[in-house]
Amino acid sequence: MANSDPEGVDGVRMTWNVWPRTKLEASKCVIPLAASIAPIRPHSDIPTLPYAPLRCRTCSAVLNAYSRVDFLAKIWICPFCYQRNQFPPHYAMISETNLPCELYPQYTTVQYTLQMNPDPNNPSNAPQLQPVFVFVLDTCMIEEELVFAKSALKQAIGLLPEQALVGFVSFGTQALVHELGFTEMSKVYVFKGSKEISKEQVLEQLGLRAAGRRPTAGYPKGLQNGFTNTVVNRFLLPASDCEFTLNSLLDELQTDQWPVQAGHRASRCTGVALSVAAGFLGACLPGTGARIIALVGGPCTEGPGTIVSKDLSEPLRSHKDLFKDAAPYFKKAVKFYDSLAKQLVDQGHVLDLFASALDQVGVAEMKVAIERTGGLVVLAESFGHSVFKDSFKRVFEDGEQSLGLCFNGMLEIGCSKEIKVQGIIGPCTSLEKKGPNVSDTVIGEGNTTTWKMCGLDKSTCLTVIFDLSSTDQSNVPETVNPQFYLQFLTSYQDPEGKTLIRVTTVTRQWADISVSTEELIHGFDQETAAVVMARITSLKMETEEGFDATRWLDRNLIRFCSKFGNYRENDPSSFSLNPCFSLFPQFIFNLRRSQFVQVFNNSPDETAYFRVFLNKENITNAAVMAQPSLISYSFNSPPQPALLDVASISADHILLLDSYFSIVVFHGMTIAQWRNMGYQNQPEHQAFALLLEAPQVDAQIIIRDRFPVPRLVVCDQHGSQARFLLVKLNPSATYNNATDIAQGSDIIFTDDVSLQVFCEHLQRLAVQS
Repeated sequence: MANSDPEGVDGVRMTWNVWPRTKLEASKCVIPLAASIAPIRPHSDIPTLPYAPLRCRTCSAVLNAYSRVDFLAKIWICPFCYQRNQFPPHYAMISETNLPCELYPQYTTVQYTLQMNPDPNNPSNAPQLQPVFVFVLDTCMIEEELVFAKSALKQAIGLLPEQALVGFVSFGTQALVHELGFTEMSKVYVFKGSKEISKEQVLEQLGLRAAGRRPTAGYPKGLQNGFTNTVVNRFLLPASDCEFTLNSLLDELQTDQWPVQAGHRASRCTGVALSVAAGFLGACLPGTGARIIALVGGPCTEGPGTIVSKDLSEPLRSHKDLFKDAAPYFKKAVKFYDSLAKQLVDQGHVLDLFASALDQVGVAEMKVAIERTGGLVVLAESFGHSVFKDSFKRVFEDGEQSLGLCFNGMLEIGCSKEIKVQGIIGPCTSLEKKGPNVSDTVIGEGNTTTWKMCGLDKSTCLTVIFDLSSTDQSNVPETVNPQFYLQFLTSYQDPEGKTLIRVTTVTRQWADISVSTEELIHGFDQETAAVVMARITSLKMETEEGFDATRWLDRNLIRFCSKFGNYRENDPSSFSLNPCFSLFPQFIFNLRRSQFVQVFNNSPDETAYFRVFLNKENITNAAVMAQPSLISYSFNSPPQPALLDVASISADHILLLDSYFSIVVFHGMTIAQWRNMGYQNQPEHQAFALLLEAPQVDAQIIIRDRFPVPRLVVCDQHGSQARFLLVKLNPSATYNNATDIAQGSDIIFTDDVSLQVFCEHLQRLAVQS
């Protein structure tokens, strides 16, 4: 791509960068009006201002670069509602030559830092809210796995900021809360694993009842860091104070000692353990950023959140079971995690899940709580696998590798009056705040213009779906502003505990499509449109009974090509697409074959895992998940992009496939033979050694910057792991037409149609009168 940073300073990408004026014309465009926004993506060109934003008194929009200013009268006019607002006294020095930062045309995104209730006697001594981490560890594992998990936890505690508060819960048949403040001997509070437990009961049993009823405004006397010194600090201590206690506790911790009958699963009360952790975090001051970090090694079989019975003869639910409504525990477990999600959102806390097991652990059921709180999820085969170990370490690392974990986010969206918000797809929760810009149609988290994001990080990305008001008054060109405006206001608490507000204001043009579609076509962003379609498809697959994703995508693509293609009616050979649309059909073809639509190849846990990241990552990363990138390495030329096609396989090439969750280094037959003979170790074959090394180096660069850390697969042509590459390639050569393949290439054993056949069908259907 020529543009290395397509999101720019604002972190906003839209399906259409020019919008039609009416609801009817918008519906004919097939691809919805949507924007992908990265609310806190760092950028060196964003200024930080040490004061609070100035807001419009009618619509609450923030003063921005598109506001009209009358310098003599000291008035600014809001571009959203045209309200005239007086500048406050501290803007008295404003003039055409002395502008505040937010009015400079290049600063469409600015950041404000706010002081949290400073001490009036000593303003520099503003209290910093310290982040809280509660680790929840599953002990129903084999000894070896528990050792890996404990060593990862010790490393994490060593990496935490010294003042971060730490709590610890372990669970098996029962859930145990460890009192870290009692160092004389290990003291635990035991909760029965088979019974649902309310937040009140947790506080009662831990003796935190008084703490739970504290007033929340400001910082009452005797509160250090927003906590009463005595009560909560029995369970939550600064990392520097409890590192030794925790390490000793982990050393002594054993696998769950309850006997497991032959032919039965271990009794594991994941739901109760998470309820207890959420409950005692409820005793903290609301407004304290807190994360529950759960390390789970198998399915919940006990109490609320159970996903399977203890009897091993009963298999874990598959997609087929969910489809036929034959998963007896599924709906009840989802309902439980839905109520846990509500509790965590009310408290402003996050649930992160690190699941490592050869079988499923219940990610599909927990997804609702992870996604609504903006939590992280990592799925690995073992706690000893690099996918888990490296990803877990990255959560706590500082510097370049840091994920930039932030807390207590709130997103507000303001739009010009003709525009309405249908909803957001991504890690957030609707706060049900109605207003004139709320659409009647709901997609994802809707019915609001304000959303809660308990946890967010540098890469968090949300998709906002817009609608136009159904009245046609906006169609009279003379009376309307030729531009419309959108404003995204995100307030959040950074890792240091400071409160920041990021305001991004963007403008785009209206286009009169009845006159010409030229502007509309040139404003189309193919990559964003494809990802938005992928996100809507996967949302519909989860929420609509009997939804046929392939047919829905096909129908929309045919409508799209009928609308924007150039052709003579009923003449497929005359069909052509403008270059602004040319990559879109190929993306839909790959999306139809991807793990998001073809779910029967995966477990419900894997599908839920993939979807969390599809909805959370930026457009470039999400595009790679559905349509992987392929790079070819050879002696004759520098590394170059290759077609995602079986024809790209060649005996004397190495291919590097990036499909986001896994990275495949694939050696052609001849290369593999030479490597096995050790040619790379001979001084005269230096070039061969460099050729073997190049894709490995590039793979490590991708791995270093990605979360979760992808799985690296190194394989050879015709080897068993070559399937990781073949499954992603366009089957242009199959066992049906194997006669015309090039020497040293390969075939794919499938009855799937190839991209060429797909496009031929598409052209035939798009030109039908």
